[in-house]
Amino acid sequence: MLIYHIVLPEKWNSLVSSEHYAAESLETEGFIHCSYRHQLDGVLGRYYANAGEVVILELDTEKLTSRLVEEPSTNNEIYPHVYGPINRDCITGTETRML
Repeated sequence: MLIYHIVLPEKWNSLVSSEHYAAESLETEGFIHCSYRHQLDGVLGRYYANAGEVVILELDTEKLTSRLVEEPSTNNEIYPHVYGPINRDCITGTETRML
């Protein structure tokens, strides 16, 4: 299964050579926010409308080494949350998108 995580280019570029990626939310909320493909446009509109540019990471959950939990979030909709760092080899693609 594929899930997606949105990150700002500056943050992503600073971590390109790292083995693991950890969003700030891992420390502040205990997990990394992710989305299913059909949720991306809504998340981008709600939280990144003024970002200018974002990088969308495509994650293969079969290769993810941290725990994945599907749980309610915005509007009580079920979202995938990663409880730990994202290992580099589960990132199967990236897309840079201008907003």
